[in-house]
This record gives sequence, structure tokens and C-alpha cells, in this order.
Amino acid sequence: MNWKEMDFFPVMGENLTVENTHKLDFSPANKSLEKIDLNDTTSFNEYVFGQLKLASKKYGFGGYLEKRAIYRRSEVFATNESDFRNIHLGIDLWCEAGSPVYCPWEGRVHSFQDNCGFGNYGPTIILEHNIEGEKLFSLYGHLFRSDLENLTPGQAIKKGEILCHVGPFPENGDWPPHLHFQLMRDLLGNSGDFPGVASERDLDSLSKICPDPNLILRFGHH
Repeated sequence: MNWKEMDFFPVMGENLTVENTHKLDFSPANKSLEKIDLNDTTSFNEYVFGQLKLASKKYGFGGYLEKRAIYRRSEVFATNESDFRNIHLGIDLWCEAGSPVYCPWEGRVHSFQDNCGFGNYGPTIILEHNIEGEKLFSLYGHLFRSDLENLTPGQAIKKGEILCHVGPFPENGDWPPHLHFQLMRDLLGNSGDFPGVASERDLDSLSKICPDPNLILRFGHH
């Protein structure tokens, strides 16, 4: 599909630009993370929104194929050390809880569920799109539980329609408020859930299935 010619609606309702976004670094290179108790979501939240306040920006962003230090806070990601899942397959948009999230392209509800548990997705919606004859899925994680209440599989969602909202902790999987936005060419049999983080072992295959979400988000950083 020719992404550059597609007119996607802004997922956050406004274009993401250098003026309103700040890149957040959650890689092991960011030594300031070592000073935070990542298991304490309130402390983690203060760090994230403190960074945005210092930068005078509305949105924190980043994470596609970023190797991250923050997943050791949750056993959701822990297998054995050689297979530890710590490479992010989506893009995170950190912003205030309650921020509306819009459908970027007409589609249908594929599935949804509350992936509850500390460090998990929390309430999650997956849409199915047809873009120039190709099937593409988009995933929205860390939402309000109430966003799932009136959905039905197969329900049509219009481009530009409010789909959901950035959820608060702890119901969003107990994270500082943010939207996890991810694209998938194949759900690999999943419903209401899909790996958002890969291990080194699985990265090659999963990164081919999960293209860069900035193809749709198109914010002013790369």
C-alpha cells in the first residue's frame, strides 16, 4: 500500500508535531530510570509527566523497536533471560487520562477485551481495516474499561470517529496514562490481544508483521 498518499485522521485528534511532542527514552541508556521505583506507578507517573512539564509538551512519544528497561517491573514480560520480552513493537503516546482517541481510517471492530494484570494492556481494542485491498489491524491499549461497554465485533467505525480514551491507572494495566498504538498485518490467531513487546528471538518475525506505526501517526520526529 502507498502509505504516503493515504489521508489518515490524526489518532489524537490533532497532528503530532515538534511543537507538541517530546521523545521519551525508556532504553537502558537512560540512567535516570534507575533512580525511579518503576514498580510504584505513582512514582513512574510523576517521572513521565515531570518530563513533559519540563519540556512544555502535551504528548510524550516513542518506542517503536526501542529496547526498553521498564519491562522488568512486570512478570507479564518475563520468560527466561535469553527470551525476555523488552523490544517495543508499537508507539506510545503519553498524555493525560481521558484524552480522546480517534479512528485513523474506516474499519470494523475485530475484537476487544480487558487484558487485566499489573503491567498488561488493560482495556484493549483491535480494529480491522481494508486499505487499498490490503488487510491491516490497529491496536489501542491502556484504555478506560467503559470504552469496551458498547462495542460489538464487526461494528463499523468511521474515520475520524472517537473510538476510545486514554485510561487512568490502575485500570489501564497500571501504567502512567498513555495510548499504546500498534499496527499488525496478521493477528496470528489472537483476539483482543497481541504481543506489544518482542524478545530478541522473535523480533525479526514480529517486526515484519508489525510495521512502523508512524506510517499512520506521521509525527514530526523519526
